[in-house]
Amino acid sequence: MELSQLDKTEFKEFYGIYLNQLSDNTLLLDELKRGKEVFKSFIENLPKEKGLYRYDVDKWTIKEVLVHVIDAERVFQHRAFRFSKQEGVSLPGFDHNTFVKNSRINNRSLQGILKEYSGVRDVSITLFETFNDDELRLKGTASDIQWSVGGLGFVISGHQKHHLKILQEKYI
Repeated sequence: MELSQLDKTEFKEFYGIYLNQLSDNTLLLDELKRGKEVFKSFIENLPKEKGLYRYDVDKWTIKEVLVHVIDAERVFQHRAFRFSKQEGVSLPGFDHNTFVKNSRINNRSLQGILKEYSGVRDVSITLFETFNDDELRLKGTASDIQWSVGGLGFVISGHQKHHLKILQEKYI
């Protein structure tokens, strides 16, 4: 699926910030795979001492931003999987601040975070490889927003790109 095939009106404005990180000719599976390599390289090249850096008192540390990307990807995967099964159940939102607060991530190594990220992204790639074009267009509701299965895959990619850009501009 190409981003241009996505009905962008299915997303509230908040998620447009992530879709706007991608060009219209972006292919879903290619972007998930390319994004994995780019993000892995970023984590691999982070000096250990930078993991606890935050650019302002009320901002997350680099490690917290990384775990946020991982947590959000898990949630979006779950939604895509459930919508592909056509349950017809509206799924709740999630509180990303609570997730980060309860992650205990600042006690973990960057190597451990990298391992977790790689595993989660591999699951995303495998999951989205199983969907055919019709399944990618299936829709469901989460956080009171109607999403398509394919749209969730693009949001996974765009969300990661958005946070990588912030990390590069404000943290590094």
